[in-house]
Amino acid sequence: MNQYKKVAFYTLGCKLNFSETSTISRTFQEAGFAKVDFDASPDVFVINTCSVTENADKKCRQLVKRALKSNPNGFVAIIGCFAQLKPTEIAEIPGVDIVLGANEKFNIVEHIESLDKNEQAVISNAHIKETKEFIPAFSMGDRTRSFLKVQDGCDYFCTFCTIPLARGKSRNASIASTIQEAEKIAATDIKEVVLTGVNIGDFGQGGDENFFGLVKALDQVNGIDRYRISSIEPNLLSDEIISYCLSETARFVPHFHIPLQSGSNKLLKTMRRKYERELFANRVAQIKLLRPDACIGVDVIVGFPGETDEDFMETVNFIKDLDVSYLHVFTYSERANTTAVKLGDPVPMNIRKERSKQLHILSDKKKRAFYEENIGKSEVVLFENENNDGYMHGFTSNYVKIKMPFDENMINTFQSIQMTAVGHDGLMVGTLIEQ
Repeated sequence: MNQYKKVAFYTLGCKLNFSETSTISRTFQEAGFAKVDFDASPDVFVINTCSVTENADKKCRQLVKRALKSNPNGFVAIIGCFAQLKPTEIAEIPGVDIVLGANEKFNIVEHIESLDKNEQAVISNAHIKETKEFIPAFSMGDRTRSFLKVQDGCDYFCTFCTIPLARGKSRNASIASTIQEAEKIAATDIKEVVLTGVNIGDFGQGGDENFFGLVKALDQVNGIDRYRISSIEPNLLSDEIISYCLSETARFVPHFHIPLQSGSNKLLKTMRRKYERELFANRVAQIKLLRPDACIGVDVIVGFPGETDEDFMETVNFIKDLDVSYLHVFTYSERANTTAVKLGDPVPMNIRKERSKQLHILSDKKKRAFYEENIGKSEVVLFENENNDGYMHGFTSNYVKIKMPFDENMINTFQSIQMTAVGHDGLMVGTLIEQ
């Protein structure tokens, strides 16, 4: 390939995808490409897809059209989870030149022999059972934080989920190798690291090393001020992890995101989850016992096959009684090759949407109440670099989003802020505490 060509990236989905896109972008830059915006008429477009969000095919098609509008001769590469699951379907999208699966995406530069448009898309997609290697990744480019991939794949096979089919078995590097990646981040001016993966609590897969050991090792890396755990299964969030993060270290912040999916034990069993709601309530209570100001986010699925009105109200009432801070609500959508599509008894889409609306309202109330509990408190805030109509944003350690007048000198710095009120936009307003 010729050097001094331009490449652009578009990432759909989770923090893990963002960490991998960033790592893949660096391989292009090492090959002599200049990274540019998606609409800046690049020579190569790389679209990193997701299979969790709805309408993956529709979003992929829209992005290909947008790419070709930017540069009709642009070389279009599709990677990511959707590319692993539906390579033939993607290859039929007009304008796509190459489709790479989970094993092949990290060697994308080697797969692109020329930048000429292909008459027919090339597919390089090994069976997911052949995807056994762990490829480290972390995001760069955001001065404030980095997403560090510590684990990939999943062995759980929940009935609604395609991730094991898209990413393969649970795997990770050693703690020592992961620390080496963290040290690369520590050598930059990034202040916060978000630990990400598919099922990060499964780090070590029951071997000699485990996630708690990784947490303790990362805590010893100099140059990283904050760690945030992106998401961890309730059955893998042990008392020792909770106690260490909330009582024994200042670097791991009091913020947990814990997937619940349903407040009905009947549905949890049908979903093939590895816990009952009583364990989830116990995890929340344990966190709040040690840190009443801790932020707890929750994933919930509505409209799963067989979910009755009574099942849904079980979820609503269970969450109402939980001392949690916000919800991520997912409307169930059918996924090919999952057990859930064979269960029958689908919930009508209009009911799914109505239930989603109800939980979004509940989430807004939970978040508002959590923010109001923080009014009057002083917290250290890490400010980001975007100027949003004269304002800048930052997060406290317990994930309260602060809004302040933009000040270039505060970008990527920690500032002591007293939280004074919740604004009309739902963000916390604060005043700077002079040092």
